[in-house]
Amino acid sequence: MREITIPSAIFIIVTCLLAALFPGETNTVLDSIKRFIFVNLNWVYVWSVTIFVFFLFYLVLSKYGKIRLGKNDSKPQHSFFSWIAMLFAAGMGIGLMYFSVAEPMQHYSAPIFAEEDAITRAKNAQLYTFFHWGIHAWAIYGIVGLSLSYFTYRYKLPLSLRSCFYPLLKNRIQGVWGNVIDVFALCSTLFGITTTLGFGVVQINSGLVNMNIFPDTSFIYQVIIVGVLVATAILSAVTGVSKGIKILSSINIVAVIFLLLFVVLVGPTSHLLVSFTEGLGNYLSSFIELTFNTHSYKTDELPWFYDWTILYWAWWISWAPYVGLFIAKISQGRTIRDFVAAVLIIPTAFNFIWMTVFGNSAMWIDQAIADGALSSIAGNPDMLMFRFLEYLPLSGITSFLVILIIIIFFVTSADSGIVVMDSIATKNSTRSSKIQIALWGIILASISLVLLNAGGLEALQSMTLITALPFSVIMLLFIVSLVKALQIDHKYYERDFSATTDLWSSDSWQDKLKQIVTFKTKSAIDTFINTTVKSAFEEMQEVLSKYEITSKINTHQNPHRIEIEIQYDVVNNFIYGVRTESKNLPDYFVKEENLPETVSDELFFPLSYFGDTREGYNVHYFTKNELITDILKHYERFLRLTSEEKNAMFISSNIHHKKFKKVKRKLKKNI
Repeated sequence: MREITIPSAIFIIVTCLLAALFPGETNTVLDSIKRFIFVNLNWVYVWSVTIFVFFLFYLVLSKYGKIRLGKNDSKPQHSFFSWIAMLFAAGMGIGLMYFSVAEPMQHYSAPIFAEEDAITRAKNAQLYTFFHWGIHAWAIYGIVGLSLSYFTYRYKLPLSLRSCFYPLLKNRIQGVWGNVIDVFALCSTLFGITTTLGFGVVQINSGLVNMNIFPDTSFIYQVIIVGVLVATAILSAVTGVSKGIKILSSINIVAVIFLLLFVVLVGPTSHLLVSFTEGLGNYLSSFIELTFNTHSYKTDELPWFYDWTILYWAWWISWAPYVGLFIAKISQGRTIRDFVAAVLIIPTAFNFIWMTVFGNSAMWIDQAIADGALSSIAGNPDMLMFRFLEYLPLSGITSFLVILIIIIFFVTSADSGIVVMDSIATKNSTRSSKIQIALWGIILASISLVLLNAGGLEALQSMTLITALPFSVIMLLFIVSLVKALQIDHKYYERDFSATTDLWSSDSWQDKLKQIVTFKTKSAIDTFINTTVKSAFEEMQEVLSKYEITSKINTHQNPHRIEIEIQYDVVNNFIYGVRTESKNLPDYFVKEENLPETVSDELFFPLSYFGDTREGYNVHYFTKNELITDILKHYERFLRLTSEEKNAMFISSNIHHKKFKKVKRKLKKNI
């Protein structure tokens, strides 16, 4: 625990002190680093996010989709509605309220698009908003959430980012590298939540001023807001995910839907319905182009591209440790296919509806009613939502509802963040005290207030975005690790009984058991090959000769092997062989007292092989007659496949050349 909390605390304290004491200088340095990354390494973000999206598409359609995040018989812990509500509240929350009007309006009024007509600007504003809040964003969260869920509940490892490297690092995840990964996750989570909550406080304060509840946006009122909300978040966190966060998320999703339906009904309803339909089609038809577009041929659009698309990708990636950990915490028992489909499609669909209703309503009002009043304040997102609501009926009630929703989103983001940070710091310990959980909440509130007062939130935001670059590489390694684990998982559960068991009967079960629990040395396997296998081949050879079929027995060394071969002119030769093979046993197998006793940490066995290079199997449990029967099975298969002309390309690598030589010899003989 100390190896995570102490380095994290040092880095957090140093960074926050620099941001608080020297906000201007710190932000200048960090912003220049961020700008260098965005300008010169933006392709890393583009390719990383692209790989995340298409990898998850592949998993949904692949054979791995049915694998469950937990035991094969495990069931989901939460109802589908509660699960969606919680991951939605943790993943997008405050951002939806902050940017639902602001982002479309800023795209709509952006100077680089000023030469386009109003309709084109509105369509592009909707398209880019969909792009930034759609499948790509949730694919980033999905990669981390899926990796953590899989390795935690399937491999029974701690709910920690280090666990996602188990197939690559094995037990080394408990060492220095594992600690570095968790320190990174803890700092990234705290920075991301702090900056987001800081901006959320500003919007809540602006809304309360707009409703004449607070006289101004001075720091004292921000202290009151943070104190009340973080106290509520701590109370929710200590009650556990199944109570506090779950209840608040469910309440909020109902409030959000109510507000959404209200705007649809009293706003430009017909326009919203048709614009959503067209916007969805535009997004789907432009999906590939949007995914790979780097605006490299339109240099005047590059600053916009860096400040929006690349910033969003970096922002979602920087939030991925926190959101991914929380999604994993609530996703036990679901299949990979269910997880990916739900995480990618359901929040994305809701985001599209939400952004269309609020963004397109605002653009329509700006053109038809407000005469550009909303676009003129597009750069002030703190107030834009409330100014927009003033053009609709019951603006006082809806403004209050917006503040309530932001408050609940604030609390759910804070309490889920507190739970995640405590989980990282304690290595997912089940014995974490409520005092410790409360302490994380106090730290979160203190840092937010210090940076709000000192003006250091922008510096911390830049730091958060910078950390996204190395974490994008870490996430790519998550994919490598996950693929390796899924391949092993599938083979383990899909592996059938050994081919050698097909011929077993109950008459000799005690002899079979003795062979199974007795591990042999190399000399014992060599003896088995020189006696039982060789005797079977010789008897087979003798009987084949009665049918005028010529065969030969070949013996080789390094490795020791013996084979029976039937040669042909046109088709490949039939070969059935057995060789001495070995594999290393894992330490736990050798040390386990109730497993068969081993002579060494190396297991020797006789492995069959075939002329067509198919995968062989252990034949140590065969008697001589069983081995002959197995040879007959493969010989019958060989003759059946060879007799079918459709298999001509597999019968010999140069079959046509051999046929030609054979025909040529016959022609010469006839002449």
